[in-house]
Amino acid sequence: MSQKRYVFDAYAILALIEDEPGAQTIAEIITDQEPELFMSIISLGEIYYILLRKKSEQAAEEVVKNIFAEESLILVEATWKKVKDAARIKAKGGLSYADSFVLALGKELNAPVVTGDPEILASAREIGVEIIWIGT
Repeated sequence: MSQKRYVFDAYAILALIEDEPGAQTIAEIITDQEPELFMSIISLGEIYYILLRKKSEQAAEEVVKNIFAEESLILVEATWKKVKDAARIKAKGGLSYADSFVLALGKELNAPVVTGDPEILASAREIGVEIIWIGT
């Protein structure tokens, strides 16, 4: 039996660490039969700048340190192929560049994206990526 795969975006990780709506759903995914959890390194950059803006550099560094230490989360580098895939999605419009990487990774891995971002939800339907909705 193969492991279930999931792609997390910045929204999902921030919801988890800040105990926002959707955190319980994410916790259930993480503890469900040792799933494979993926996140684009671009999403990590998004988390970092959001925490820099909202909190402090120290808070951002601490979260990033914990994410790198989390062995169950696989950080996916932005190779040239992945950059082109994300750019193709971005070119369709309605989505940030960082969110385009999230959908490109979900499509590549044939894995659902865990998010509460309405822009990702709308674009995911168009390209055929499943969404696990944690938004309100």
